[in-house]
This record gives sequence, C-alpha cells and structure tokens, in this order.
Amino acid sequence: MLDNLSKSFQDVLGKFRRTGKLTEADIKEGTREVRRALLEADVHFKVAKDFAKKVGDQLLEQAKLDGVSGGQQVVAAFHKQLTDLMSHELPELPKNPGHPMVLLLAGLQGAGKTTTAAKLALHMRKTQNRKVLMAACDLQRPGAVEQLQTLGKQLEIDVYAEDPQNSTPEKVAANALKHAKKGSYDALIIDSAGRLHVDEDLMGEIKRVSGAVKPDGTYLVLDSMTGQDAVESAQTFAATLDLYGLILTKIDGDTRGGAALSVTQITGKPICFLGVGEKPSEFEKFDAERIAGRILDMGDIVGLVETAQEAFDEKEAEVDYTRMMQGKFTMQDLLDQFKMMKKMGSMKKLLGMMPGMGKMSGLLDQVDDSQFTRMEAIILSMTPSERLHPETIDGKRRRRIASGSGVQVSDVNRLYKSYQQMKKQMQMMKKMMGGGKSKKRLLNQLSSSGKLPNMPGYNK
Repeated sequence: MLDNLSKSFQDVLGKFRRTGKLTEADIKEGTREVRRALLEADVHFKVAKDFAKKVGDQLLEQAKLDGVSGGQQVVAAFHKQLTDLMSHELPELPKNPGHPMVLLLAGLQGAGKTTTAAKLALHMRKTQNRKVLMAACDLQRPGAVEQLQTLGKQLEIDVYAEDPQNSTPEKVAANALKHAKKGSYDALIIDSAGRLHVDEDLMGEIKRVSGAVKPDGTYLVLDSMTGQDAVESAQTFAATLDLYGLILTKIDGDTRGGAALSVTQITGKPICFLGVGEKPSEFEKFDAERIAGRILDMGDIVGLVETAQEAFDEKEAEVDYTRMMQGKFTMQDLLDQFKMMKKMGSMKKLLGMMPGMGKMSGLLDQVDDSQFTRMEAIILSMTPSERLHPETIDGKRRRRIASGSGVQVSDVNRLYKSYQQMKKQMQMMKKMMGGGKSKKRLLNQLSSSGKLPNMPGYNK
C-alpha cells in the first residue's frame, strides 16, 4: 500500500537517522528533503509545503529534548503530522434519522464506483449487520447494470434494476427507494453513471438522481492511481455536489500516494473508506493513524489481527488445535490452513502490514501466491484417504499426484517434506505443553508463571 510514498519517506528518514543529535541545520536540510519527496510522490505543492513546515517546527521544538535520538524524534514528528494531515472527526457513515439510509456514489468513469458499491454493501452487512439494497442507476455504460447484478448475486446482496431503454437514472433511484422502504432495508446504495471527464451532463444527471432520493450522504469515489488528476476532479465535484466524504480505490496499486495526502486538505472533505484490493472483502474504514503507520513502515498490527479474525472460525480452530497437539496433523489439516490463508488475502499484503517490511521491498516483490495455489492443487489431487494418511503415499502414488496436479514429482516430494517437518514441530510442541490436552491449561500456566511451560533449561 502506497509503496512509492512510503519509500520516499524511508529515504528521508534514513538521512535524518544518520545524524546524531539534530541541529537546526539538519532540520532545515531535512525539511527540504521532505518537501521534495512529497512533490515526487505527487502530493499537491501547497500540502507538501505546509507539511514540511509543520514537521520542521515540531523538530525544532523537540531538539532540546535529552535522551531521545534524532531518529526517534523524526519518526514521531512524521507520524504525528501525517496523522493530523489525514485525520477527521466525521463518522464514516452519516447519521440517519430516517429509514433506510440512502448513500449515493459519484465519480468519473473507471474510478471503480460499481465495484465500490458492492464492497460498501458487503462492509455494512459484515460490520453492522445491515440489510442493504443496491440500485443500478448507471444507464450510460454498457454492462454496468449487469455488472452490479452479477456482484450482488455473488455476494448475496439484493439489486434493484430497470430496463435502461425504458427508464431514467432518477426514476430508477426513486423506485429503488420505494422498494427499499417496502422491503424494510436498512440501507440503499446508489451506483450512478460516470464520464471520462467532468461535464455539465454528468453533473446535471447526478443532481437529478440526488434530488429524487435526497441521500443522507454522497461519496465521491476517486481512483488513487490518477494522482493530482483525482484531486482536481475532487475539487470540481466538491464545488458542485454536497459531498459527505471520499472513497479512495486502488490504494494497493502502482500509485505514488499523493492523492491520499492531498485530497482532504484541498477539498475539505474527509476520506471515509479505502479500497485496498480486488476482492470484495478488501475494503476498510479509513484510519489516519494506522495509514500513517503503514506509510512510515511501522506496520499495521491491528489491521493484521482484524484480517485474521475475519478468516478465523473459532470452533473449527479449537478442533484443529486439539488434533494437532495430539499429533494428528494430516494433509487435510494443511489444506484447511491454506484455505484460511487465502481468505486473509495475498501474502504480500499480509507481510506488508508487518513493521519493517518496507525495507525488504525486494523480498516482498518475490512473494508469489501461486506457490500456495500449487501446493493446494497437489493436496487436492490426493484421495481423501491419502490426505488423512499421508504415510501411505509411496513413489507410484506421488507420480500419479504430480500428474493430476500438473507439477513435477519433486514438487510433491518438497510438499511432503514440509508436511513432515510441520508435524515434527507439532509433536515437539505437544511435549513442551505437557501433552497438549488443553489449551486452557497452557494459558493458565503462562498467566500464573509468565514462563513457557516445561521447557528444559528455561524455567530454572
């Protein structure tokens, strides 16, 4: 996420860290580097200038502190100013005294409005247990109505649509609102039409749709990969429509990140949500402090835990834990672990949420999720009996499994060796935990002694 912007900050931080105690000259030179890095990352020049000045003022104020290294002061200053730059107090969803809540999505063609409508609907259902209806009001782009209907079917979210040849966007929106009220929906999300550029026809159509439903909140959907173009179009929309907030899409793409830092300051409208991947679930509430941490390569452990919790089936995990600690780890268990990891998203994304991984960008670029797909294919080529009893897989069976999964026998051998090593580690854990019969027993031991149980040479 925001790799280029993060790299620019890391380069500047590296120069600050090479100095010991910060001097006024160091700070002045450093703030010039900050401003240059921000401009290269496509941050608006006014925002870059103001940010660099605030960082410099804070560092000059802190330069007198004893016992705090220059590097620590710089990281703290960067994090505070980045957080302040992007922060807002507005809730991500507007207050809704009526029923249902009506949300209108606006933006240029290609920004990802239709996909964002589905992502937002899924987010509201998952996080707030809301019953959501989506309205297909983009009657201009060929296939837009069908695209929203397909997404709705995949996610089991209802879609209201009419024949584009015999209706108008404002009529579809008004009828969708009637349908939402009649069906006791909690929220109505309206996908409006976009254009390749801002024009009077586009603005007039969105105004008519807005007038037909009087939305509780209008969100501008922006493609973060377009940089300053996104900021300029946001200014035009903000001057024409009563925007509630902004949604940045493709934040995980090859973007310099300038829009994320510039758009709130320039438009006066807060970023409320981020599209952080292609999957419908890869959509999150904007949190300035956590995004600042990611930009500065401080990681996002909270986000990582939340991602794991979404993919985590507690009852199933309890059964898996008991089986594994009893030495009953099978290829089927390994397959289940792969499936859970796939729910969490790409390995590159997950590793990127860990502190310090920005310095290992070369390693992250080598992370290939197809390796997990290949291993999954190998296990799926096994019979149910072979998955439960891997010890029965001899040379002949390995050749058959390799042929069935489209890999080499050496790949099957490599997976089998990894499985054996994992099983061996499970058996070692079982001994360390005194038999591993109870997870509660382990937790009780840890909480009472603060030490790992039964580790030779440790609990002395």
